[in-house]
Amino acid sequence: MSARRWRPRRVSLTAPHAPAVTASGDVRLYGATITAHRQPTEVSSLNRILFVCTGNICRSPAVEGIARVRAADAGLLLHFDSAGTHDYHIGEAPDSRTRATARAAGTPVDDLRARQVSLEDFRQFDLILAADHGHLRILQGLQRKATSIAAQQSLAQVELLLPWCGVTAALEVPDPYYGPQAGFVEVQRLLERAVDGLLRRIRAQQAHSGSIDASKNAGGG
Repeated sequence: MSARRWRPRRVSLTAPHAPAVTASGDVRLYGATITAHRQPTEVSSLNRILFVCTGNICRSPAVEGIARVRAADAGLLLHFDSAGTHDYHIGEAPDSRTRATARAAGTPVDDLRARQVSLEDFRQFDLILAADHGHLRILQGLQRKATSIAAQQSLAQVELLLPWCGVTAALEVPDPYYGPQAGFVEVQRLLERAVDGLLRRIRAQQAHSGSIDASKNAGGG
């Protein structure tokens, strides 16, 4: 089995750049319409995972590339995607330094193209992981907006990437965009550790779900 990059259907957004976050953490996103909905279901494991950074050309495509290669190597059938909170680079390939670093590490991302987070992502994904606290605040506001528009509970867990993956060396993934190539290499290594933790946690959850299912099926005499 192999990991697959999975693209959800989009939400039409007329806001020109990033959603405006209010002091309460809500997001004002005018002209937003949802084109399709997936009914919520009980999720026993995390199969659909979205990584988010600012423009979807450095951190989030890098971690997507690592995740899909390592999940495939581990025989895990998972769906990965990445997106940005801002619309700065929609349709563009990842930063050339990201691509070079990823190729050297054996986790190429040359095929990826940047997109902006959509409201429907909160219905389509089980887990959305933010690179830093700024992304997390925007995502939490968008999640409330998506829930309000759809009048249904959002399916996705929205979390900070490194802590959720068990990385204790840092709380946030640093943005290497304005620095030298060495910064991209450091981020790649940090994200490799994060993906290792992510896959460990997913395998543990799947094992736990399997044991619960087995006990339910055992039944009584």
